[in-house]
Amino acid sequence: PAIPIEKLPKIDVITVSHNHYDHLDMKSLKKIYKLNPEASFLVPTGDKRRLERAGIRNVTEFLWWEDIKINDAKFTFTPVQHWSARGLGDRNKSLWGGWFMQLKSESIYHAGDTGYSNDFIETRKRLGSPSLSLIPMGAYAPRWFMKTNHVNPEEAVQISLDLGSKQSFAMHWGTFPLTDEEVLEPPALLKKALEEKNLDGDYFIALKPGEVFNL
Repeated sequence: PAIPIEKLPKIDVITVSHNHYDHLDMKSLKKIYKLNPEASFLVPTGDKRRLERAGIRNVTEFLWWEDIKINDAKFTFTPVQHWSARGLGDRNKSLWGGWFMQLKSESIYHAGDTGYSNDFIETRKRLGSPSLSLIPMGAYAPRWFMKTNHVNPEEAVQISLDLGSKQSFAMHWGTFPLTDEEVLEPPALLKKALEEKNLDGDYFIALKPGEVFNL
């Protein structure tokens, strides 16, 4: 990892989008819990017992559009177009989704994994436009197989526009080589997509692994 878990600041809330292994790594969650035993873990319905069996406490699970207030922040679990499974016999036995986090003066949206759908327009209607969005743009090739569940850079930009996000950051690329596109292809296609829509490059940023952006 670009930042070792031990070097992270104090963590108050951990949100989990779905239970695929590249998004819910039990070894990492247990380390985070050990360092932050008072933290709240927010997970989709169907995943709470998995964390509790690993010794993690303070776990709450959510259906779509359910929310919780923690201190001065409100967390809402939102629908996206994806699926869940940890093995051969538990497909879609738990939910998947995104997280809309309303803080004191700003709001952050984390889309998790998703194909393109109208869910982001509905999220904007219900919760408003986020100040900052974290949107996936990798693991999209071949399109005939991956389109339903993973967006490409062009679709990622459209999600940002659907949300009315003030600014977006790209995620879910340049990490695990799960699909057919070249590892460094997504940022190049993102730049092209922004140019085609006459959007500034700072509107949707693909940080290099380990790069820091100060808000």
